Amino acid sequence: MPNEGVWTTHELSECLARRERVIRSSDLVTRRGHVTRVVGLLMESQGPEAETGELVRVERASSVTGAATPVLAEVVGFRDGRVLLLPLENTDRLTAGAVVTATGRHLEVGCGTELLGRVFDGLGRPFDGRGPVRGVQWRSAEAPAPDPMTRPRIDQALPVGVRAIDGLLTCGKGQRLGIFAGSGVGKSTLLGMLCRHTAADVAVVALVGERGREVGEFIERDLGPEGLARSVVVVATSDQPAVTRLKAPLVATTIAEFFRDQGLDVLLVMDSLTRFALALREAGLASGEPPTTRGYPPSVFAALPRLLERSGRSDRGSITGFYTVLVEGEDMNEPIADAVRGLLDGHIVLSRDLAARGHYPAIDILTSISRLAGSVVDPEHRSAAQRVREVLSVYQHAEDLIDVGAYRTGSNASIDHAMRWIEPVRSFLRQAQDQPADWSDTRRSLLALGSSSAAPSQGAESA
Repeated sequence: MPNEGVWTTHELSECLARRERVIRSSDLVTRRGHVTRVVGLLMESQGPEAETGELVRVERASSVTGAATPVLAEVVGFRDGRVLLLPLENTDRLTAGAVVTATGRHLEVGCGTELLGRVFDGLGRPFDGRGPVRGVQWRSAEAPAPDPMTRPRIDQALPVGVRAIDGLLTCGKGQRLGIFAGSGVGKSTLLGMLCRHTAADVAVVALVGERGREVGEFIERDLGPEGLARSVVVVATSDQPAVTRLKAPLVATTIAEFFRDQGLDVLLVMDSLTRFALALREAGLASGEPPTTRGYPPSVFAALPRLLERSGRSDRGSITGFYTVLVEGEDMNEPIADAVRGLLDGHIVLSRDLAARGHYPAIDILTSISRLAGSVVDPEHRSAAQRVREVLSVYQHAEDLIDVGAYRTGSNASIDHAMRWIEPVRSFLRQAQDQPADWSDTRRSLLALGSSSAAPSQGAESA
């Protein structure tokens, strides 16, 4: 503020420019309409004038006070002069003719360092009872991916504190990996380990379509106070509307982008991408899209790359993404799993058989791959990892013969070698949930194991 109330020409110009921006961005006309039809998830209204993606408020009467309590909804399309709306909240007590008011804005997310240690709902509102977050920057939940021509090459490893991943499926800063698993194989436990033990500066966790009971369990047991302190958690439970469930990943990604733009390395964990796709399917079918592959409308397969491409490395920082994919009946070729595999930079498969044996984390090394591992580790590390894979592969092919006693020691040198080293390899791959693995220790153990377990110079030899 200038001294003695005197404004310089520059200061006056800046003040007027700010006022002009506020006026231009303000909606000076209230645009209203009214509900004409509600069928399932979809609402139709006569007016207001609005654009797709814009938020509107739908007034509903309270059965207790008679006061109008608004429901947020999103404009998803138009049909025969009607506006198609999908609610972001439940539509109980909605009446015919309810007033629909356009807000003139799209979904925005408040971002800032004060978000750390907090839990938010699928629309970015505080969900932990600790009140609002102050001093945030507002960002649109729908943002474009970084320009592909400005993305730096991924050439640095990001230790995640899990030996099986750091050693054999090494992840790079800005890489995107899928975790493919059925139910009950330790997926949530692995995600908690990643968030607690990672070398990333910040972790952002999106829990999409989770059972309400599991949210508190994940935060308290799997994430823990230490993990929560450096994390931001976004939650949309299974009972919430489809639009809220499909917005949660967008909100989490927007928060991760904020921290990336501060020059930080961010770990983005999303559980699960399948439930995001199911919410998209629910919303798409409700708005009249035709079903195609196994009931999924085309918009689902267009939305997946738009979401996934937003993570990665930029010229400021990085977002390393781990996205879980639920595979029904261990079917790795179901539509979402198949589509996601082609979009990500690798996949980690959790095995029900390993989980049944008490081998945790239950990562099936032979069916998992990190496409960038060769670019972020040195040749010595890469060679040791390959020798360990060979031990697992040879033993797996001969395991049935060994288990039934049909294999005779000395019949094949490679199998004898694998039998000798399979337990040290399995011991390396096992890890307790609360036991972080230091990157240097993991590398040293892997090199020692790879050197000791080198395959015999002669191939198969008959007895």
